[in-house]
Amino acid sequence: MSLLVSMSTNWPDRDERAVAGSDEATAHAIPGSSDVPTVAEDEVVLDATGRPRIEFPEPPVLESHGPARVIALCNQKGGVGKTTSTINLGAALAEAGRRVLLVDFDPQGALSVGPGVNPHELDVTVYNLLMQRDVSIDEVLLKTGVPGLDLLPGNIDLSAAEVQLVSEVAREQTLARVLAPVLGEYDVVLIDCQPSLGLLTVNALAAADGVIIPLECEYFALRGVALLMDTIYRVQERINPRLEVEGILATMYDSRTLHGREVLARVVDAFGDKVFRTVIARTVRFPETTVAGEPITTYASSSTGAAAYRQLAREVLAP
Repeated sequence: MSLLVSMSTNWPDRDERAVAGSDEATAHAIPGSSDVPTVAEDEVVLDATGRPRIEFPEPPVLESHGPARVIALCNQKGGVGKTTSTINLGAALAEAGRRVLLVDFDPQGALSVGPGVNPHELDVTVYNLLMQRDVSIDEVLLKTGVPGLDLLPGNIDLSAAEVQLVSEVAREQTLARVLAPVLGEYDVVLIDCQPSLGLLTVNALAAADGVIIPLECEYFALRGVALLMDTIYRVQERINPRLEVEGILATMYDSRTLHGREVLARVVDAFGDKVFRTVIARTVRFPETTVAGEPITTYASSSTGAAAYRQLAREVLAP
């Protein structure tokens, strides 16, 4: 962890709006105990990350839309919750009155499947948008079942784009170029990146204003963060100076396991206020939503998973 701890000093505080303490108090009853717990008046309520709890306000109602803030969800390790977070954060933002565009930039096409689209039956996808000048973004855009939530679908064809883009002029800026015409129509664009640090991921980082790093609360997932941070720094330095890390999002958290609690504590120790206050816990509801072809905010609206992504949406939109 020495590398991760040393890196934490490079980050500005993402939570300057945070209140240092809280007037609320809490008490933890012993299981099976009939005693009423006593509560100290000065006891601070802690969130899942071990920091003082913050209540994020409801986002204000917008009178108009755009220009969009582009956010890439990126981690070179697979299976950490990138696609799940992209779909459900997007749905929660749309529920909050924002116009959201989801961009499936992973050849596996999982983001497209999430809202119920079969990417292998599509005539045009984001691949055609990248590689064919005569294809417009309006030809590729799809409406989802969630009002205010649109999709640029992707499929296995994207794997060829990574090879073909190598010979293109300004190849790192290709995605930014094709997204530019519609940025004024949306409030947020979320890009689901592939689990690698190749040219497609660099394109996503070059087009983005910010990066959210979903991180499974597991040791091997933690080890790869340093390499990802190095890639982000390089893109920021050489291609996209406005790029910044929005935060690290702890996913697949199980508070019942010592390992999960230890990993989350190490992430907070290393990156401090760059770690989102919202923590996404494991739940069987997430695999069910994929089968249902809809986000958790509509499939299981009252579930803890839906509540977590609504809180994340408020946190992302908080001033």
